[in-house]
Amino acid sequence: MGMREESDSLGSVLVESKRYWGAQTQRSLQYFEIGSERFTWPFIDALIRIKKAAALANHSLAALDDARCKLIVNACDSLLDDPEQSFQEFPLSVWQTGSGTQTNMNANEVIANRANEIAGAQLGSKSPIHPNDHVNMSQSSNDIFPSAMHLVTIMATRERLLPALTNLSNTLADKQQQFQEIKTVGRTHMMDAVSLTVGEFLSGFVDQLEKARANIACALGALHSLAIGGSAVGNGVNTPPGFAESFCRGLKKEMGMDFDHSGNKFSALSGQDDILGFHASLKQLATVLFKLANDTRFLASGPRCGIGEWLLPENEPGSSIMPGKINPTQCEALSMVAVQVIANDVAVTFASASGHLQLNVYRPLIIYNVMQSIQLLSDSMSSFDQNCLRGLQLNNEKIQTNLQRNLMDITRLVPDLGYDAAANIAKYAHQNNLAIREAATILGFEDQLPKT
Repeated sequence: MGMREESDSLGSVLVESKRYWGAQTQRSLQYFEIGSERFTWPFIDALIRIKKAAALANHSLAALDDARCKLIVNACDSLLDDPEQSFQEFPLSVWQTGSGTQTNMNANEVIANRANEIAGAQLGSKSPIHPNDHVNMSQSSNDIFPSAMHLVTIMATRERLLPALTNLSNTLADKQQQFQEIKTVGRTHMMDAVSLTVGEFLSGFVDQLEKARANIACALGALHSLAIGGSAVGNGVNTPPGFAESFCRGLKKEMGMDFDHSGNKFSALSGQDDILGFHASLKQLATVLFKLANDTRFLASGPRCGIGEWLLPENEPGSSIMPGKINPTQCEALSMVAVQVIANDVAVTFASASGHLQLNVYRPLIIYNVMQSIQLLSDSMSSFDQNCLRGLQLNNEKIQTNLQRNLMDITRLVPDLGYDAAANIAKYAHQNNLAIREAATILGFEDQLPKT
């Protein structure tokens, strides 16, 4: 592949001739060979849509002429229409400048070169479209990058996370109804407790997931406020009056949802409070899923020497050495995802607390963790729902055996017998390996017991 010369304020660099990126992208590739983590296409998609909305806003304010606006919009649309090919033009590492400037310039350069190609000019010509003067007009990485962070988080949550959560909740609600009348042993402190129904047990998870969903939706609402118009430090330098308002109107038309610009852009640039609050809602969901995974595998433990009251689908062999072993692998995957999301929240929290002076410079790390959490939660909930929960059945024989041996249902007799007498019955039953009714009969309380 041949090479062409691209230039920036530091001089010239060589770029592969067929690539749409320019000098600043090439410098980032050279100086930041760190890890394998890259920005996903959904983030690049959001960034391109923001560039398109910015061009239309500049045009509406007579800052960008008709011809250049059309070229930028057409370039953006062509990139969005072919995501597989376009993604190859965004190769930069997450571990770069903390403002995301290099990825912002990557987008500016790719859009400019694609626009110039559409205009019949050569790649690298910067004419008629310049990456800074035209594609980045009225913008700074410092307000564009956090705006893209908000947009991609909204899109991924709406398109992936909330549907997966809804499906999981619906399956749990169906199982709640299916098992509503089946009594089982309650357990507190990992010890036997008063009985309840399986449906009652599952209703707790249905409620927890609904509360998690409500908190996610609430936190998501705050992300519709964008840093756009803040420019470099929050005071809107080089941004024409009305730009932020026009931008938000254009983005609403593009995305079909309401947006507004932040009322205080100094906080929008130096802080990450809204996205921090959003990820905290993901952590809440992760803690619920962690408990769901653990409780499921506890109740399915066995099949002969554990609790063994729940029967999980037998999806794959569980051991390379023990024939016939089946493990609760969906529970293990879901709980590992929960641990990772909780760990991600630590990173997001620490990074959000580090907005020094006028700018937070941990934004690539923040959005990388947020997007990973959304993806992992979405995928793991769908997998657990489809490959475990929908196939859940009950071992009714084992449940009945455990119910008959449960000593803690003596609690229901306390109002009639008194606490001390009930405790003596339970103790005697335990010491002599008897059922409650048998022990009560031997101790002379048979007449005070209910008939069933």
